[in-house]
Amino acid sequence: MPTAFGTVAGDVTKTPAGLLLAAGAGRRFGTPKALVADWLTRSIDALAAAECGPVVVVLGAAQQQARERLHGRAVTVAVAADWSVGLSASLRAGIAALPADAPAAVVTLVDLADVGESVVRRVLEKGAGTATLTRATYHRRPGHPVVLGRDHWSGILAAAHGDVGARAYFDRRAVALVECGDLASGRDIDWPDETILGRGAACVR
Repeated sequence: MPTAFGTVAGDVTKTPAGLLLAAGAGRRFGTPKALVADWLTRSIDALAAAECGPVVVVLGAAQQQARERLHGRAVTVAVAADWSVGLSASLRAGIAALPADAPAAVVTLVDLADVGESVVRRVLEKGAGTATLTRATYHRRPGHPVVLGRDHWSGILAAAHGDVGARAYFDRRAVALVECGDLASGRDIDWPDETILGRGAACVR
């Protein structure tokens, strides 16, 4: 039976929120990755199936077309108007849209083609409290998803810049690493002819 993750406040269990970053233009790919195949809905469904809630989706480039692909899924859409700045802009917009009482957020990227529910659940086995700071690794390479406890959000936002999200903050902290290389490659797909066995590498942004 799947394990429920979260923290207990009074008699209420607070589950971690899901945060999907899908705002980029996908310049190397040739189209916004939120519009590629089923990447957007697959990523949302992986977070929801792992009992993350609510799920916040950050859109930017081609955000209207991306909205049309949600097909009625119960998500919160945050728009990064300055998406062209890079990953930091998406992260700021996403964290701003999270519920104030969420103990943590599970952050993932839309172009991780083979990262699914099983990876999210394994990373959450380290916990999802306000002080949690966890990231997936793939054969020792750091990647996504990451679990960001609420106590870290302000520091992460202060450190994020350009196309660097939480990495600068992680570099100065003790982060729990969870090996997931047996479940997925963790590779972000940047080129149209790329497969998970090709040029991609676990994203360390």
